[in-house]
This record gives sequence, C-alpha cells and structure tokens, in this order.
Amino acid sequence: MEEEEIQSIDHLRLLLLSIGLARHNGDWNWKNVNSPFARLYYVMEGEAQIILPSGEYDLSPGRMYYIPAYTTHSYRCTGVFTHYYLHIYEDLQMHDASLLEKFDFPVEISPEPMDLELIERLHSLNPTMQLPQSNPLSYDNSKTLHENILRNKHRQLSIRVESRGILFLLMSRFISQATPKKLAADNRVQKALDYIQKNLSKTLTIEELADMACLSKDHLTRLFKKEMGMAPLHYINQKKIERAQLLLLTEDIPIKSIAYQLGYEDPSYFNRIFRKYTGQTPAEYQESNK
Repeated sequence: MEEEEIQSIDHLRLLLLSIGLARHNGDWNWKNVNSPFARLYYVMEGEAQIILPSGEYDLSPGRMYYIPAYTTHSYRCTGVFTHYYLHIYEDLQMHDASLLEKFDFPVEISPEPMDLELIERLHSLNPTMQLPQSNPLSYDNSKTLHENILRNKHRQLSIRVESRGILFLLMSRFISQATPKKLAADNRVQKALDYIQKNLSKTLTIEELADMACLSKDHLTRLFKKEMGMAPLHYINQKKIERAQLLLLTEDIPIKSIAYQLGYEDPSYFNRIFRKYTGQTPAEYQESNK
C-alpha cells in the first residue's frame, strides 16, 4: 500500500447502516441491485449465488463475501440459505476521495477464526438495525438511507466506537487481499484522474489538468480520450454528477447548495448537466428515490 493510502486511512469513516441474520428458503432472488453502500456477507448455512459484472459466485458456509458500493448485481437462491448481512456506508466529506474506490476487492475470502464472533457481537450491539424485509426495494431508497445514517450517528458513543472498530477489523480482511485500482496505464492521465477525484468541489479546467500533468491541452486531451474513452470535461462532469446523486440521497440540503459545493456557479447549468447524465433533473431524481 502506498504512503498516500496509508495517510488517507485517517479520512476513512465507515458507518453501519444495517446488520441482521437472514434465513431464506428459495426466496432470496433479486435482480439488478445497485446501491450507494457496500455489502458484506457471512454465510452460515445453505447455498446461493450472486451475479456480478465479473462473473457468478457460489456462496458457501463459513465464507465471507463483499460487494462494493455502486456495483450492479443479482441474487439467486433455490433452497435454504442463512447468512449475516452488513450494509456499510463510506461517509465522505466534500473534499474527500473515496478510499475504498481506490482498490479492487476480492469477492470471496476465508474469514479469520474470530470473525464470526465479531459479527455476532456487532449484531448484538445494534439490535434495531435489522432490516424488516430482504427486498432491496423496501430499504434501498433516499428516505431509508438518510434515516439509517442519522440512526447510526445518534447511537450511544461507546456503541459507535466499538461498532466502528469491528467494521474496520472485518474490512481489513478484504483490504489485505485488495489490489490498487489503476484506471489509466499512462501515469500522467492517472495523475489527472486522481486530481479530479480529490477536487470535485472546484471548477476544474483542462488547462489546470494539463499544467498539473506537464502536458499541453491538446496532448492531455488526446491521451485522456485514448485511456478513458471520453474527453476530460465529460469525465469531470460524470464524476461530479455521481457525487451529486449521493448527496441528493443522503443530505437534506437545497439543490442549489449541492451545485455550489460541486463547483457549479450556475444552478441552472447544474440542472441541465444533471439531466444530461441521468435523464432526470435533480428534483426528479430526488423524488423518484423517495
């Protein structure tokens, strides 16, 4: 792990949104689930499958599984299946880049002998965080996500401290086997990508990126298109709109404030860009997720 990643662990804030022990009998079948939080599973009994962009995985007893945030996936279950589930949210501040997004994580690992005991302890500490039902449509929306984040932050301090410590231990199992994610082969383009991710709150320009990468504007644009399949400005707007979607789901602040936080000085322009990338205005997106 590089020095930058070691230092940035100080900014890693993991929140537990929900935890529970789920028992199914052929009724854990959901398609095209995509959430702004990660999922961790510890399988107790039976078998099931998760279908990810990287392939199909069999879930087996005594194993742990991880699905990153914003990963479209499906579930299939035809018989008895019992598992602990944890929904984990990375609480990002405006100037933070996601630490978890910097790595490619293994889907399946062998847990440490103490991990089941840790999960059971975490479950006992948070008895009100069990989901009322397993259908993602019942909990994977703006209102529920916002309520769960607030519930997490308003728990007793000692419970929050112990819960976060357990989350760090469990996530460390996957981080130890993760590999740094490199989006671009050219180091100059990768440098520009890292700079964009860390400065989404600014009004970024191609000139600024080119100067930072020690390239001309045209040279950077050509390299960027070759590596990323899109122009730098397109990528910048895409990442800003992704952060806007998260803020619309998790923060109770005016839409124009979100525009300003993301470096859009004209809220009307922000609305147009948002609609271009999502097919909805910010207000429509927020309403459709309630």
